[in-house]
Amino acid sequence: MANTVELTGNDLTLEQVYAVVLEHAQPVLAEEARSKMLRSREVIEQVVARDAPVYGVNTGFGKMASVRISSAQIGELQINLVRSHACGIGRLLGEQETRAMMLLRANALAKGYSGIRPQAVDTLCAMLGARLHPLVPSQGSVGASGDLAPLAHLAQVLIGEGEVLYQDQKMPGQQALELAGIAPLRLEAKEGLALLNGTQGMLALLVLALREMDILADTADVAAALSLDALRGTPTAFDDRIARVRSFPGHRQCAQNLRLLNAGSSIRESHRSSRTDSRVQDPYSLRCTPQVHGAVRDNIAHVRETLLVEMNAATDNPLVFAETAEVLSGGNFHGQPLAMAADQVAISIATLAGISERRIEQMVNPQLSGLPAFLVSEPGLNSGFMILHVAAAALASETKAMSFPHSVDSLPTSANQEDYVSMGMTAARRLSSMLDNLRNVVAIELLAACQGIDFLAPLETAPHAQKAQELVRSVSRPVERDRSLSADIAAVSRLIAAGEFQRVLKDALRAY
Repeated sequence: MANTVELTGNDLTLEQVYAVVLEHAQPVLAEEARSKMLRSREVIEQVVARDAPVYGVNTGFGKMASVRISSAQIGELQINLVRSHACGIGRLLGEQETRAMMLLRANALAKGYSGIRPQAVDTLCAMLGARLHPLVPSQGSVGASGDLAPLAHLAQVLIGEGEVLYQDQKMPGQQALELAGIAPLRLEAKEGLALLNGTQGMLALLVLALREMDILADTADVAAALSLDALRGTPTAFDDRIARVRSFPGHRQCAQNLRLLNAGSSIRESHRSSRTDSRVQDPYSLRCTPQVHGAVRDNIAHVRETLLVEMNAATDNPLVFAETAEVLSGGNFHGQPLAMAADQVAISIATLAGISERRIEQMVNPQLSGLPAFLVSEPGLNSGFMILHVAAAALASETKAMSFPHSVDSLPTSANQEDYVSMGMTAARRLSSMLDNLRNVVAIELLAACQGIDFLAPLETAPHAQKAQELVRSVSRPVERDRSLSADIAAVSRLIAAGEFQRVLKDALRAY
């Protein structure tokens, strides 16, 4: 069925994640994955029958790995693990973040190296289908041994404990499962550990941030194209011959985007034929847009590759290899690849916010723009876009401060057994706020660019860029005299989040 996503643990795509998380497509465990999970489960059952010491099956955890647990206490051990680790704090993850975490954990288990019964994945899929969402605090993970605290709050609900949001009501997990007709799991050997050991907290946040970043990277190109016309800049720097001799894919893509968006601009033609304009080169914030935006695109492409690997990886410990009946301890739960990816995204966000703020300054400053001061008639009587630029500067500065890398930080935990950690969840948690800041900075740039272009009438921007201008004008009329523009910024920001400006760019690319 078109609205069903089969989980194999090997081939989950970003598009499928977004379909489940945002459009409520129904995930189901693939039969091939069910068979593989059963084979790995048999290995665990054999370990229990032999009473051989295996970490997390019949031993304690972390520093207490040397403590043997009797066969009679194995189930209690797993329940205690879930309960003791469910000690997260801070704001609750949002519905989309929780859904992404549930789906990604289900897919990791479906890979068949965790020794857990298929019922665990079936239960997670049923909860997603019922829109039964565990209440998961966002803080408390250091991103090694996985996102233990967040995943423990998720696992609590699977066993009929914890709290959930179900049918718009907060209630105990047991009550919600009963209402939804879902049987809670009775944990057996290794199953609590298999539910907790993994990177799916930070991975969920990164997967969602990547989607927003794709939208904003395209929207930033649209905003830059409008700013170029508002400032009567030249697209010469976007010539593909310049991009070819450096050969970064993101540079070439951004340069092409800007060429297509500005193609047919009468503002551009007036600049080309002008004998009074002595400018030879534009400022870096215009001329070097392909180099800067392009570097962001290349950075995000690398992050995408990392996430696709992690989405289809076995990330708990120990791992069960059914083909040789071995249970091997390792460190696939360590979040360093994702922590570094989150830092890359943070740097990319700060970069786009920084260069966008510079283009806004170019437009509001009459010494640089050739436009009325602060983009308003009768400047002095009116302040126009003066404080919009101040707001953009504040957001850009805050975003830069938030971009400090988290992946280089580590504090030893678990009596120094877990002595180097990734801080990946912390690295990923900050991205949502940073993306909000960037969205608002770009919204301000779009408003400023459209205001600047209005002053150049009867000259017009290019046909594709006009579509973006019309979007802005659909929610924000030109500023003829001072008024509060907070609502205008918010309205344009909502259009950005909805992908409206990204669609303008995609339409231009399709028409090419």
